[in-house]
This record gives sequence, C-alpha cells and structure tokens, in this order.
Amino acid sequence: MKDAWPSYVQAVQALPSVPDILSVMAEMTGLRFVCVAHVTERSWTTCAVLDQIGFGLQPGDELDVGTTLCRSVRAADATIVIDHVTQDDLFHDHPTPRQYGFESYVSIPVYSHGKFFGTLCGLDPRPLPLSESKTLKSLQLFAQLISKQLDAERRYEDRGSELSDEKATATLREQFIAVLGHDIRTPLSSILHGAEILLQQGADERTLLIARTMQRSGQRIARMIDDVLDFTRGRLGGGIGLDAGPVADLDDALRQVVAECQTEHPGQTIDAVIDVPGTVWCNRDRVAQVLANLLTNALRYGRNDAPIGVTATLTDRGFTLTVTNEGETIPLEKLDKLFQPYWRDDDGQPRRGLGLGLYIASEIARAHDGRLEVVSSAGRTSFAFSIPARTAIMPALSSIP
Repeated sequence: MKDAWPSYVQAVQALPSVPDILSVMAEMTGLRFVCVAHVTERSWTTCAVLDQIGFGLQPGDELDVGTTLCRSVRAADATIVIDHVTQDDLFHDHPTPRQYGFESYVSIPVYSHGKFFGTLCGLDPRPLPLSESKTLKSLQLFAQLISKQLDAERRYEDRGSELSDEKATATLREQFIAVLGHDIRTPLSSILHGAEILLQQGADERTLLIARTMQRSGQRIARMIDDVLDFTRGRLGGGIGLDAGPVADLDDALRQVVAECQTEHPGQTIDAVIDVPGTVWCNRDRVAQVLANLLTNALRYGRNDAPIGVTATLTDRGFTLTVTNEGETIPLEKLDKLFQPYWRDDDGQPRRGLGLGLYIASEIARAHDGRLEVVSSAGRTSFAFSIPARTAIMPALSSIP
C-alpha cells in the first residue's frame, strides 16, 4: 500500500518528526483529529494523520476539496482558526462544519520550496480555544517546521539523484576505458613484435636505436594499459582479484624487478637486500608488480645522488617488502592522498604516468589481506608492503602433506 502512495504522501511519511508534531499538537490543543494534507485546486489528500475520534481517514485517502475549508486556506494563503463554529460570525452557517460535524477547527498553510503544499489542520466536535495567541503561534511554528523539513528532504533527494547519475556516468566511463584498453593491446603487440624483429635482425645502428625506442615506449604503454585495466577491474568488481598459492621463488621475481629498474635508470643506485628463504603464499606476479610500482615511484621522487633501498624478508611474522628513498619529506596532509587513484604530487616536475601505481599497489596489498603503509620524515620516505603470517605462511604450511 505504501508503494502506491503518491510522492507527496511519501514525502511527508518520510519525515520522522511528523508523528511527534501531530501528537504534541493534539495534546496541547485538545483536538482529537489532526493531520497533514496535500491540497491543490482539485484535490485534498491525507498525508499523515492522528485520529482519536474515528473520523476514518488514512494516509492516501482523499476528500472532495470543494467540501473542505483547506481550499479557502489555499486560495487566501492564510490560516483559518475557529474556536466555536456555532458562535463564529463567518462560519456558523457554512456547510463544511455541518458536513463533518466539528465545532473547533484550525488549518495552517504548509509549503515546499516556496510553493503551497497543503495544510496542517485539526478539528474536534467540541469547542476549543485555538485562537489564543500562544496556541496559534505554536501551531504555526509546527507548520513552518514541516515546511522546512519538506524542503530539506527535497534537496536530499535531488542530491541523491545527482550522485546516482554521476555514479552511472563513472561506471560507463570505466567500462569504456576497460574495452579501449583491451582493443589497444592488439596494435600495440604488433608494434612490439616489429621492434623485436628489428633488434634480432641486427640492422644498422640508427635502425636499432629506433627499434629500442619503440620497444621501450611500447612497454611503457603496455604498463599504462595494465594499470588502467587493474583500476577499472578494481572499481567495477569491488577490488583487484588474484589467485594466490605457494610461491617458492619470490626472491627471484623481486630481484628481476630490481634488475629491470636498474637497467632503465642506470644513473641511480638501487641497494637491494632480498632474503626470502621459504615459501610465501601469494600471487607472484602481483607482488612483483607492487615492487615495480614502488620502485618507479622512488626513482621518480628520490634524490638522484642517494641510493634507493629495497628490503624483502620472510619471518614468523610474515612477508615484508620495503622501498625507501631520500628526498623531500612528504607533508602529513599529502600522505593521506598518496593511495588515491589519479592523484599525483607533480609540482615543478614533468607529468608522467597516470597516477595509479600506488593505488594499485595498495589494492594488491588489500587483496592479500595485507597492508601498504608509508612513513616520511627527515627527508626519508619509506613504503612498506606486508602480508601477515596467517596469510603468507600458514596456507603454505598446511599444504605440506
């Protein structure tokens, strides 16, 4: 039944204060029927009601607006209050009190977004002193409160609709990016394959230089595509999914990442201490990706004349991978933003990359039930990726017969 209510009835029903207002209004005045009604030129509809005399109206019920005094309230945009119909000069011969059997009556305008919405009204077969100044002012304040809450609810719904539209647009954009990323892979693979053929054929030095440039640029584009696809998969699917299992050669994978980064940045020094003597329950490629992303970040923001430190250890507490660089201290207000997608602190530096590396690294950590944390002080910044022992070691031990 509630689902069949008109929107204006649902709007009043959504206001948690309305039942309390009607209850206080009835107790304060003695009126045994009070309600909020939606009133137009052609209709009168109950939106909320407190009925102690068996008048018989429920939310959503209608009256012939022509038989009500609320129509006059709407036409004049003014309150009507009657203490005793029989003794009232204006209404003692009016057909409405006779039709509905009341002696006391009050009806006060209620507004929504500055337009007439309806009335806060009440009636009783007994005469009651409703026109007393304090009583009438209190009732008018109740009507104003309902009006303000209707406005607030409308603004909330408008914002919710805007947010819903924005989310739908964002989802479509991310789906488009994912499809585009997949489509780009085919021509990119052809370019990389062509560069590889040129390098293998041993062409002249100029051709080899062009081929190596094509290869490096293509590999960079491929990494960017991977980042974008990881991002869209994470956003559309609730996180980056991965298949974890026992990995006995994680140290080899990490050393390979260090070697590749060192080759790409021959002018900088990477000091790596990798000691992973056992089996780690993880996704080998994803952990290597974390190191690659953290190293890329350190190489970009670290001082060229200071070595970048990499440590990887496996203890009874779990697996830990740390990347440290010397450079400017990151302010606390920026530390909270580092793992946000597309956020980059690029003041005074050429803008390279998409700003997804640290975000993806943090999502990979989360997918491992681990953590990625950052500390920056005294010109030293350190990122620590960790997988707890219960995740990194125990599944591997339990798999041993």
